[in-house]
Amino acid sequence: MARRPLPSLSEAADILARKRTRPPRRVAPPAGKALTAYLKTLEGRFGQTGPGPKLLMERWREIAGEVLARRSEPVKLVRPRKEGPAILEIRVDGPAAALIQHQTADILARVNLALGAGAVDKLRIVQGPIRAPVATEAKTRRRPVPLDAAVEAELAAGLAEAPDGGLKSALMRLGREVARRG
Repeated sequence: MARRPLPSLSEAADILARKRTRPPRRVAPPAGKALTAYLKTLEGRFGQTGPGPKLLMERWREIAGEVLARRSEPVKLVRPRKEGPAILEIRVDGPAAALIQHQTADILARVNLALGAGAVDKLRIVQGPIRAPVATEAKTRRRPVPLDAAVEAELAAGLAEAPDGGLKSALMRLGREVARRG
């Protein structure tokens, strides 16, 4: 058999320009990525069954305390495949995760008091943005009671030699608060 000569560079470019190639086969997407939307709908439908999550959302201020309730919220109860206690997932806003972690035992005791003994045995803390807290009471700031003219004059006389500016106004505010409380 005789060997065929190789084409020159210009001939190879001409052959490649005329010949149509098949597009490369696309790789299938990862199964997790394809199933994410479906799993989320199932989790929303079946993942939070029972009175647990709804009861926790309603009574979270009592369970976590006023300070932690503003910075956290219960997300879901993760129940094991076999029988046993669930895991409570809590979404926490920023550095409050350390506070929640230190009070895990107290929070678990209060959660089990609300849901029943042994309902939850672990907390899973997830950092992320929380929903805006529901305004239960509109807190209105009271206007400070005006001081007596004599007390106001005494404060002004005491700060007469101080130069005008931020320091003098801060000292006046401090003096007024002390006079109101004293």
